Amino acid sequence: MKEIKYIRVSTTEQNTERQENNANTLIDKCSGSIPFKDRKNGSKLLKMANNDEVDTIKVHSIDRLGRNTLDILNTIQTFTELGVNVVSEKEGLSTLIDGKENPTAKLIINILATLSEFELNLIKERQREGIAIAKAKGVYKENGGNKVKESTEQFLSKKNNAKCLKELKNGNSIRRSASIAGVSNTTAQKIKKLMLEESI
Repeated sequence: MKEIKYIRVSTTEQNTERQENNANTLIDKCSGSIPFKDRKNGSKLLKMANNDEVDTIKVHSIDRLGRNTLDILNTIQTFTELGVNVVSEKEGLSTLIDGKENPTAKLIINILATLSEFELNLIKERQREGIAIAKAKGVYKENGGNKVKESTEQFLSKKNNAKCLKELKNGNSIRRSASIAGVSNTTAQKIKKLMLEESI
């Protein structure tokens, strides 16, 4: 396992030549509006964490870890659940201390969670308003007119997924819950995200 420095810069910035030559540095040249998991090296880091190939991730600031508060929160919590320490230079923060969650980091994450809940409610309200307007105009199509997407309830009611949810609610990590329930880490992460978003 190793330490990786993650850098996100806009496509117009050209000051990363020195870091690019470092094998322990991953750089995403992209807009900050792109979710962390959809960035080339953001996705790579998540896979490395899932495969126990990294134990520490250094960033200039936690705002480099997502497109908005909710995305940043999910990214930090995912890495924390996988036992990966996120170190932010600007905030002087480490999410883990000796493998255990840092109380100060936990406080900041809880503040982020409160902000993200407010942000999420605003997004949902705008979506509801948009759907209502589209339905009134007769132009709304469920799921873009494609096959109906599996609902959250249907997804979580699957036997293994339900077991994973139970383990997560009992305070187990993503990796341990996935192992006990017989699901992948990716599925366990999705269940964890739904658990937080839906306050299950």
